[in-house]
Amino acid sequence: MFLRGVVVGFSIAAPVGPIGVLCIRRSLASGMRMGLAVGLGAATADAAYGCVAGFGLTAISGFLQAQKVWLALLGGAFLCYLGVRTWLSEPAQQAANVRGDHYLTSYLSTFFLTLTNPATILSFIAVFTAFGVGLSSNYSGAAWLVFGVFIGSAIWWLILSGSVGAFRSRISVTRMRWINRMSGALLFLFGVLALGESVWTLTLK
Repeated sequence: MFLRGVVVGFSIAAPVGPIGVLCIRRSLASGMRMGLAVGLGAATADAAYGCVAGFGLTAISGFLQAQKVWLALLGGAFLCYLGVRTWLSEPAQQAANVRGDHYLTSYLSTFFLTLTNPATILSFIAVFTAFGVGLSSNYSGAAWLVFGVFIGSAIWWLILSGSVGAFRSRISVTRMRWINRMSGALLFLFGVLALGESVWTLTLK
């Protein structure tokens, strides 16, 4: 169950979406450790949703599905804010001496942002059901599966932040500025799409 969880966590984390863009941008701007803090926030949120699915907490999953439009609105607005801030930010010309609280802020903000996408839980429910875990009483298997999900997701974010951080010193200030612009535009686009989908859903109701 643990090894299956590792594969599931890695597979769910690997597609490059808004969190991936944020991890890449932070790794370039402040180094591998900052990018890893972003990734671990996402991995923790994945594990949290894995717990909801794996332990069959149907009341919580039902609440999240009932509120998914409002959560998407909140997440979309937050992505737009991050996009604008990233677009306007000037690249640092040397590695910053980042304090621990900055790592914690990046971790918590990414954890919150990942949680605003409750559709993730559907992936976990489908996979966990295929593994025979979830709504059954196999709590031990579910626990190992959830732990594997966290480790698999964390492995992906370590690979991504490490590989991007390794090339950070070779990127000029001008290129960093364009990376900021492109990253900001992508984050803002993801936010607008989330807001548009949420507004469309509300109008259909």
